[in-house]
Amino acid sequence: MDRLKIWGEALMDAVTMTQLQKTAKSPVLAGHVAVMPDAHLGIGSTVGSVIPTSGAIIPAAVGVDIGCGMIAVETNVRAVDLPDTLQPLIGMLAKSVPAGVGEGHEHVSAGAARWMVDHPHEPTVPGLRQWDGLRQKAARQLGSLGSGNHFLEVCLDERDYVWVMLHSGSRGVGNVLASQHIKLARQLEQGQEDKDLNYFLEGTAEFRSYIADMLWAQSYAKQNRELMMDAALGDIETFLGLRDSPRSLREEQRINCHHNFAQREEHAGRAVWVTRKGAIQATTGQLGIIPGSMGTRSYIVRGLGNPDSYCSCSHGAGRRMSRGQAKRELTTESLTQAMAGKAWNQTADALLDEHPAAYKDIDAVMEAQKDLVAVEHALRQVLNYKGV
Repeated sequence: MDRLKIWGEALMDAVTMTQLQKTAKSPVLAGHVAVMPDAHLGIGSTVGSVIPTSGAIIPAAVGVDIGCGMIAVETNVRAVDLPDTLQPLIGMLAKSVPAGVGEGHEHVSAGAARWMVDHPHEPTVPGLRQWDGLRQKAARQLGSLGSGNHFLEVCLDERDYVWVMLHSGSRGVGNVLASQHIKLARQLEQGQEDKDLNYFLEGTAEFRSYIADMLWAQSYAKQNRELMMDAALGDIETFLGLRDSPRSLREEQRINCHHNFAQREEHAGRAVWVTRKGAIQATTGQLGIIPGSMGTRSYIVRGLGNPDSYCSCSHGAGRRMSRGQAKRELTTESLTQAMAGKAWNQTADALLDEHPAAYKDIDAVMEAQKDLVAVEHALRQVLNYKGV
């Protein structure tokens, strides 16, 4: 189909292809859907797709975790500076970076309070109730990880330098805001084969309300990652005994990138809204983060600015099994074996749906997008902390 351009088609299943074909029929599509090699079935639209739209935006394509993405910091710490096990660090991180469904800080942190004051917001989406209560919850959750495939890792690159990396988004507040807009869009009569592909037209009150909420949630998600990273680096410095040492932990570089977001861009001389659902921006020279799954490699990449992908690349390995299928077909024993030698939550029952075998081969994904990004660093995990 002319309205689909696919990287790594051999990695894709038939159900995902059917969903992509529905998206490609959208009357507001401006060009083609660029499909990344980690693409898999998603709610609303395919995870791993890049969707340019003209004069409209599709709320369900952005999804419910608005602004979800990655942050990574390269440090001056080396593998030789690490103890034989990082397992005790898991407990420290769990206190500083709350994780799990609905979890947040017991009290609003000073950094979160300042950000909330500096970024006031009053949503106008119909149906939203008790914003003041949700705002307080958002303040407590600012600087928290969440659950599912959200994680915090300590990694080593090919030179044995330590990197800290984490994955999270806009937490409960982003979910509530997105869900209200998606519900409103579904109620529109637009003749769509799939109501999840309903859109808001530019110039309407619904469009203005959604864009305002989406952009605020994207900023919240970015700050959420910044606060968690600062806390994690502080824990690591303390754990390694470097806080009061002449050789303190130092940041060499920090990368923070969304992979569930939309923004105005110009492509082929035309201004469009580009929605990346499970994809990162990869303009020429732009640094990005492509994580693998538990127990596998991750990559720091530099964009090649491929116009066919709307200067995008994959956001990770991509699921090859649903969570239910993974729980039915995979074993806790094999997950424990896959995580051997690494510090982790050690709750295999709760994390079975995050088993590396539930995901595509990250190296196959990287091979399929050699014309989208160049690898800067390959990272191997030494610690993986997840919300359960």
